[in-house]
Amino acid sequence: MAVTLPLLAGALALGMPDASADAGHGSRDALQGTKPAWATASADQGAASDSTKVSVRVHLAGRDAKGLAAYAAAVSDPDSSSYGKFLSPAQAQARFGATPEQIERVRQWLEAGGLTVTGANQHYVSATGDVAAAEKAFSTQLRNYRKGGRTYRAPSTTASVPAGLGDAVLAVSGLDNAPHTARHDDVLPPPDAVFRNSGPFSSYFGSKTASSLPKAYGSKAPYAVKGYTGKQLRAAYGAGDYTGKGVTVAITDAYASPTIAKDAAAYAKRNGDAAYKRGQLSQVLPKEYTKTEECGASGWYGEETLDVEAVHAVAPAADIVYVGGASCYDNDLLDSLNKVVDHHLADIVSNSWGDVEANQTPDLALAYDHVFQMGAIEGIGFYFSSGDAGDNVDSTGTKQIDVPSNSAWVTSVGGTALAVGKHDKYLWETGWGTLNAPLAKNGRSWEGFPGAYTSGAGGGTSSTVKQPFYQRGIVPDSLARANGKTRMRTAPDIAAVADPNTGFLVGQTQTLPDGSLGYDEYRIGGTSLAAPVIAGIQALAQQAQHGRPIGFANPAIYARYHSKAYHDVTDHPLGAHRDLAVVRVDYVNGVDAADGLRTTVRSLGKDASLAAVRGYDDVTGVGTPAAGYVSSYRRR
Repeated sequence: MAVTLPLLAGALALGMPDASADAGHGSRDALQGTKPAWATASADQGAASDSTKVSVRVHLAGRDAKGLAAYAAAVSDPDSSSYGKFLSPAQAQARFGATPEQIERVRQWLEAGGLTVTGANQHYVSATGDVAAAEKAFSTQLRNYRKGGRTYRAPSTTASVPAGLGDAVLAVSGLDNAPHTARHDDVLPPPDAVFRNSGPFSSYFGSKTASSLPKAYGSKAPYAVKGYTGKQLRAAYGAGDYTGKGVTVAITDAYASPTIAKDAAAYAKRNGDAAYKRGQLSQVLPKEYTKTEECGASGWYGEETLDVEAVHAVAPAADIVYVGGASCYDNDLLDSLNKVVDHHLADIVSNSWGDVEANQTPDLALAYDHVFQMGAIEGIGFYFSSGDAGDNVDSTGTKQIDVPSNSAWVTSVGGTALAVGKHDKYLWETGWGTLNAPLAKNGRSWEGFPGAYTSGAGGGTSSTVKQPFYQRGIVPDSLARANGKTRMRTAPDIAAVADPNTGFLVGQTQTLPDGSLGYDEYRIGGTSLAAPVIAGIQALAQQAQHGRPIGFANPAIYARYHSKAYHDVTDHPLGAHRDLAVVRVDYVNGVDAADGLRTTVRSLGKDASLAAVRGYDDVTGVGTPAAGYVSSYRRR
């Protein structure tokens, strides 16, 4: 519930401390991390103009930030006496949320410094003003710096707030104006133009062999599957008779597909999923959208479609609420996450978006963690895709993991290549990592076999987040200490199917070749698929434990390590010297055979510098859910 400003107009008259008097002088509390790592002396391009407009959010710490983190850990830890003792949103706000007095102090300080307050609620106070006013308020100088071929504004020194506000302010964002955006992690075609897969296909893994084509790794490879369905995924991951009844899953993305209800219903009918009941799929949307061109708004329609259809395919009786962000910028995505927590819209939240760790500033990391911790104490768990570019070296030149998947307070979901055989039997999985080699013109060999790296499940070791308690003794030091002597957070935590060569069939309204709109289906993958699949499985697990919320799941996930709950995924499930591949045939134009076909062989389990091995690894985490996973919650 937002705290409105008019109710607080007389607060100072009632004896509140006056922080405004210390707007630029006296003792101050530093806001660590407000100077970005890229704001270096060598990149300095001079002072920012005093008249340039600045928009900031002062994120609020609430009543007891340290106590919040401690309680979030305790209620999530199966070994704690407080395990499962969740609070209602009202109880959480009363115990840990920002007070009206804190909000008013921040508001008056900002206005005394020459900034104009544009909004205030229990999460932040937003304000605008010129550079000169921002420099005065935060006791720093704003300068211009070169970053990635462009120039952005940033503080030259660590920003600070008056000591009298130290208990109220968690972080400030907006002093630097580099883009803080998220991308949706998937292998999606533009949804405004139809995309189709060419055959031949396998209906299940290995059902159709490319017998007329060259061998790969010493044997004939099968054609890629047409796209797994819910029936196949439920069997592979041990759904049993559970359907997610009584559980609600939230999905957050930017924007919203205008045809989601129709598409989801058509997909369920065509592919054997249960029909949606009235009210089972709902949306919570902002009043207006912004930055639609910059963020590629239409590209997010397919993301929502994949997430909704994957959750329903795995947990057909679970309710789904889609919470759309006004844009792909962090502030708008944070607003969507806060809506879920403030109103407890769901116990399980699937999020298929993120960015690389180098692009996340500490202020935003703190803001995200605050949301995740508030969710944890209410029994809400957040699941984030780990990324689709492996170690990110190929895409960024630097080995790093993705955010917010790097947070110690979320479940990072990695990806696999999945083989489901005849009669929906689970065969094996490898880590998702793809090498691509095209068929030679003479049809007798694969050019440059095994080919170039294209994509793979994100994973690795954080440079900014220390190792959380639940990973101790499970994550090998070779990974935890990959960046130095200190043990750090390693991702992912768990995994599911992601490889688009063994992907999921999705149905969506697209623009057909004649310009009309029409429903079509195609195979898709990415950890954008893995995250909603795991969210759906968690809905089954919550049903298994009589509807009691799982909450922040990582302590429980790691507590099941080395049990029959998981498939221990490796890149060589059929033997150390046996590599695996599938053959794909694609339309050159993505629609039909008018411009010809492209035939390639796609190697499986070849994820950049990452490898799926016995035990925990940084491609699949502890593994993928096995037949014993969902049922293990029944006994607790």
